[in-house]
Amino acid sequence: QVLLVESGGGLVQAGGSLRLSCAASERTFSSYAMAWFRQAPGKDREVVAAMDSSGRTTYYADFVKGRFAISRDNAENTMSLQMNSLQPEDTAVYYCAAAPRGFRSYAPKNLFLYDYWGQGTQVTVSS
Repeated sequence: QVLLVESGGGLVQAGGSLRLSCAASERTFSSYAMAWFRQAPGKDREVVAAMDSSGRTTYYADFVKGRFAISRDNAENTMSLQMNSLQPEDTAVYYCAAAPRGFRSYAPKNLFLYDYWGQGTQVTVSS
């Protein structure tokens, strides 16, 4: 059982920044591929950014490229998402997810890859 806990969400004005963090309960975090997803009311959950276990290979959704940056610190069992130039369309609940088997040959957007999920943290961007 792997517990994931997100933090860092909040209310910001358009153009502002937030940094989300995900803390994992176990040392084995270092072997997991990880991702950030988000879900707005009435919409499907969508991948925002993802990375392999080493953090050297990353993926970003087109709508966040150049604005968001994913990172991880395996020594601290944490993953972060730096979000800059936030827009109202970014308003959603953001979730941390872990894929113990990695991405294999599948795209990071596939939900079945992820065995563990955090509880989510709310990000609200005002106009």
